[in-house]
Amino acid sequence: MGGIAAIVGASANRARFDRMRRAIAGRGEVEESSQAPGVLASTRTAAGDHEDTTRTWQSMDGEWIACLDGTIYNGAELGDELREGGHPLRDGDSLEVVVAAFFCWGGAGLARLRGDFALMIIEVSTGRAYLGRDPVGIRPLYWSWADGCLHVGSEVKSLVPTGTAIHEIPPGHHAWAEPGRIPQAKPYVDLFHTEDGTPVTDVDRASALLRAALEESVLARCDTQAQVGVVLSGGLDSSLVLALVRRSHPDCVAFTIGSPDSEDVRYARRLTADLGVRHEVIDVVPERISRHDVRTAIRMSECTEYGDVINAVVSVPLFARMRRAGIDIAIAGDGSDELFGGYAMYDEVPPEAARRLFEHKIRNLSRTELQRVDRTGTGQGVEVRVPFLDPALIALATRIPMGLKVHDGREKWILRHAFADLLPDYVLDRPKNPMSHSSGLHERARLHKPWFARHYRNAGYEALGPLRRDFSVVLGQEGHDLDRALAAISARPDHTAAEHARDLLGAVRWNAVSAARTAQRVVRVSTSRTG
Repeated sequence: MGGIAAIVGASANRARFDRMRRAIAGRGEVEESSQAPGVLASTRTAAGDHEDTTRTWQSMDGEWIACLDGTIYNGAELGDELREGGHPLRDGDSLEVVVAAFFCWGGAGLARLRGDFALMIIEVSTGRAYLGRDPVGIRPLYWSWADGCLHVGSEVKSLVPTGTAIHEIPPGHHAWAEPGRIPQAKPYVDLFHTEDGTPVTDVDRASALLRAALEESVLARCDTQAQVGVVLSGGLDSSLVLALVRRSHPDCVAFTIGSPDSEDVRYARRLTADLGVRHEVIDVVPERISRHDVRTAIRMSECTEYGDVINAVVSVPLFARMRRAGIDIAIAGDGSDELFGGYAMYDEVPPEAARRLFEHKIRNLSRTELQRVDRTGTGQGVEVRVPFLDPALIALATRIPMGLKVHDGREKWILRHAFADLLPDYVLDRPKNPMSHSSGLHERARLHKPWFARHYRNAGYEALGPLRRDFSVVLGQEGHDLDRALAAISARPDHTAAEHARDLLGAVRWNAVSAARTAQRVVRVSTSRTG
């Protein structure tokens, strides 16, 4: 876990740089800085990050400065290859390997990195800066131009002080930023076009390949001396991640958030008891969710879709509890729904549109779910790793037909089949239940939905773009016509006043019913105790 803040240009403003650094203070307690004529650069690292201690690098002659936010899982292998090719490495840590790969292979070196990363390399004498981001967009990277200088930051909030438009380096893209010129980001990799694009239609072969890929991905992300936490909802994805993490980290701790009587908590308690895993539950009473909680979630997460804001309200206390428990690294099951047909929309669009919908969902993860888990995790000092989104696993998922993902009326059928011997039937057979719904918070948070855009705007995040309607909702409104839904989102990102009013009325009605049910439960419990 880490963060980047940098200004490149002759008029680099020190006071603004300090504000940028402070804005991402949550991404790490340990700060490393480099300074050269026309360059102010800084990275942050978590104090407990023992795997890679160097995040800022400067060449011996002072000509090059590099900043890295990320974890490289094949650093040792690439280091050996570079040494064999005549490129000496002093320490062999991730940043040194990344820089050596850049100088050896240029932009093609990024495609050889396996990991979650955002990278900036500055040529001091020319003022040029090279920017790159991992293929999935797990680590964020933004830039803006102001006062003749390039400003780069790991979060939108770090660039708000520039007062100018903020831009994202898209996942799997890189760019040279020349002095006075707008960076033109170009893809260095395409997740959906691999050398072997042959469909895997045999069930047993698809299951074997999927199992091997996920087991290896989890193992790579558990290669740490730190104690590991697991985000557990008791559903298929998080339960599977927990079972695999437990193999290499039997001391791992599972964390579940929800109201005390929620379905999530019941399933999670049962599974952790069966696996013998330590379990911590964060009790949240929906009625106590306030506008302050929503405002905090928006400020921290920078989420750009309404549904992600609601989920961020859940994530903030979850990762805060992890941090208080001494957890630096969390493993989560995000990405599985997108890869393996976990959403009803995959079965509702025409078959010819399913593949395009799959690609759309994966490409947009960097500004939806991944953005939520990155900001709410790092904002509390927790690095979140997502094994389902390893590029090798994504490449495999593109080859598995939708008929194996949604089969016999079951979503993620191939995933259930591949790991049928690892999980109990009560998990394998459990229907999908989104995190915020099952924790009892969704409808409560909806009470504050009409004010989401105001909080988002007040934080200055519209410099990146507007708060958007949920794509899944728009897709349904457009009769599950993918092209019409995409056009509708582009034409009108936000809700109308009438839509907000209708949504608020529904939330008020639901909360009134919920409050009545809660009161009835309290009366029943009190009666049983006195009787």
